[in-house]
Amino acid sequence: MTRGRFVTFEGIDGAGKSSQLEQTVAWLQARGHGVVQTREPGGTELAERLRDLVLHTTMDALTEALLVFAARRDHLVQQIEPALAAGLTVVCDRFTDASFAYQGGGRGFDAAVLAQLEAWVQQGRQPDLTLWFDLPAALAAERRAAVRAPDRFESQDLAFFERVRAGYGRRCDAAPARFARLDARGSREQVWGRVEAALAATGWW
Repeated sequence: MTRGRFVTFEGIDGAGKSSQLEQTVAWLQARGHGVVQTREPGGTELAERLRDLVLHTTMDALTEALLVFAARRDHLVQQIEPALAAGLTVVCDRFTDASFAYQGGGRGFDAAVLAQLEAWVQQGRQPDLTLWFDLPAALAAERRAAVRAPDRFESQDLAFFERVRAGYGRRCDAAPARFARLDARGSREQVWGRVEAALAATGWW
């Protein structure tokens, strides 16, 4: 059996990736592909509990990183790896690039420690394709304010989100074959056109 593909959606809060993820799942299913839709932190009962702590409890950057990677390990073991082994496409709202962007870029936490955690937890597993919805922090803030009350991350200032955006840029530069950097400005339909083109360009589906 052919192993499935692992696709991740990344971007600062307010970039619009979640709505595009839903449309991507529908696009894949319309082509007859089995799809598992999931998210990080989260995706399993344990990981969802850890997600609630990370989003709503004050903690230092190391504690935050450890909880996120603990959730990721359970997610990989319980959900992602079995789905890929079964030949399914896994579509995930955030993965490790978010840790390097938010904890590394936003919090200024040691990237070497994050890299060690990445190696321990993932044992070489990386997404096959990462769609990065790139958007200026100020525009993302306007979008967030229009739709929801902020959590512990979303309440950070613009400088924090500019650092997060720069963190994503570094990850993209380090793995250009894996990343598709998408301009997240414009209407939902315009952005979907960019997503669909990136998906079609892989030749996988």
